[in-house]
Amino acid sequence: MKVERTAIPEVLLLEPEVFGDERGFFMETWNARTFENLGIREKFVQDNHSRSSRNVLRGLHYQLRQAQGKLVRVTAGEIWDVAVDLRRSSPSFGRSVGMRLDAQSKRMLWIPAGFAHGFLVLSEQAEVQYKTTDYYAPEHERTLLWNDPALAIAWPLAGEPAVQPTMTDKDRRGKPLAAADTFA
Repeated sequence: MKVERTAIPEVLLLEPEVFGDERGFFMETWNARTFENLGIREKFVQDNHSRSSRNVLRGLHYQLRQAQGKLVRVTAGEIWDVAVDLRRSSPSFGRSVGMRLDAQSKRMLWIPAGFAHGFLVLSEQAEVQYKTTDYYAPEHERTLLWNDPALAIAWPLAGEPAVQPTMTDKDRRGKPLAAADTFA
């Protein structure tokens, strides 16, 4: 497994080894020993799978209690994946990293607990699968405002003027960083 540190060192871009031939391909998406050697020792407890259409934006979500680390991968299509550091004690507090993830490259993103996470679908359809280190707890879920100027996230929304993403009311009403609940 190849590992690339992002601008926020705890967020890792992972590229699994893919074995392909005329039949197709094989790859390991999770191996406890391999990930432990990378310093990722968390136990995953839940797998999630979503399918969305072009310009759907999901996020930026996090759980204040039962914080979730996430291992994100795209199994169909392409997304712009974003992680925002919400750990006040971190030198990268309030900063974000964003990158393309797609089914073709098979790259995955490790986002530790303490981050908000969201993505924008760039292809006609995209399927996103991710493992979490804690269970979904709606009573602890929070939403960070996706377009908060303080975050300055460069969402790749196409068109002139830029297309507005399709999202839930909950995601539209996210809190700006200055008013958001954060981690110590």
